[in-house]
Amino acid sequence: MPLIYLIAGEQSGDALGARLMHAMKAVRPDLHFAGIGGAGMAAEGLATLFPMRDLAVMGLLEVLPKVLLLRRRIEETVADIAARRPDVVVTIDAPGFAIRVLRRIAGLGLKRAHYVAPQVWAWRENRVKRYPGLWDSLLCLLPFEPAFFARHGLPGIFVGHPVLESRADTGNGAAFRARHGIAADALVLTVMPGSRGTEVSKLLPILGETLRRLPVGVIPVVPLAGPVAEAVRAGTEAWPVRPILVTAIAEKFDAFAASNAALTKSGTSTLELALAGVPMVVTYRVNPITAWIVRRTVKVKYASLLNLLAGRDVIPELIQEDCTPEKLAAVLRVLLTDASAGPAQVAGYRPMLDALRPAHGLPSEAAAAAVLGLLPGG
Repeated sequence: MPLIYLIAGEQSGDALGARLMHAMKAVRPDLHFAGIGGAGMAAEGLATLFPMRDLAVMGLLEVLPKVLLLRRRIEETVADIAARRPDVVVTIDAPGFAIRVLRRIAGLGLKRAHYVAPQVWAWRENRVKRYPGLWDSLLCLLPFEPAFFARHGLPGIFVGHPVLESRADTGNGAAFRARHGIAADALVLTVMPGSRGTEVSKLLPILGETLRRLPVGVIPVVPLAGPVAEAVRAGTEAWPVRPILVTAIAEKFDAFAASNAALTKSGTSTLELALAGVPMVVTYRVNPITAWIVRRTVKVKYASLLNLLAGRDVIPELIQEDCTPEKLAAVLRVLLTDASAGPAQVAGYRPMLDALRPAHGLPSEAAAAAVLGLLPGG
């Protein structure tokens, strides 16, 4: 019975891994799984080696307090892979951890796939020189990535973006408003502070102060991400308006459908909101030293994938110094109160979402085919 070893380092990777596992089992019911993941991958049959939250850290300086723990987790992961000798190792995003593990197991003769190409096309392109020999297959989410990696002698496969399978566009806004006693004409704002502790600690106070500057009566809704759920609960207690906190994915998508606008950190959440047709403002803030370093190495103009794919400002981005309550509230006020602003933004989403579709089938099916192709006889 073939053994697939999967490694995910954060909530988005867990969702990717769960859908990948489900798609692979549909083709090969005899598969067994091991590795590191969260609740989604556990539901598909993976018993995690250690809690996935140990790997969920973002930023150059923010990682320093966890260096010793991360080193220990790398050692444990490499030892577990060496002992189990899986048929295929699949690392999912989390390049800081994944690349180190892949480098350590390079001499074991195992088939390896990396799912979610490192975004070296955005910054630190010289890092691509370190990748040859680390994997047998690179699964790319964005349509321009295979051509980029091919220029560096690293063939990639475009498998499509998993947000298309998220069902973010299936929410029932009327049902959400009815459950929470929200009037049909009330303004609802989805607020998404992130899934990493370093993100929410920076953003929650700013987001709370932003709410204070919005029109009276705006109802905030905050979807809780598992690894930081308690931190978000605690951090929102001081907000001027206590938000509706939602935990279930279906409830989150209902909240999207009920929302007049959204305020979100950059990342996959922007694509979910776009799929749901929610006008949004994107923001982010990191340690100032981290920001200084990133700005001297970043090669792309935009933080959000929607703007990057479009090559223009489809959605407002207020990053770092622009991530202030005053500036965020000013842009949000327009989306919430101008009847034409939101629909005009949403109309620009469709071409980018279409560009994220694989040539055939669903993204998880395309990724599963690429991984299963690495099995003996595959």
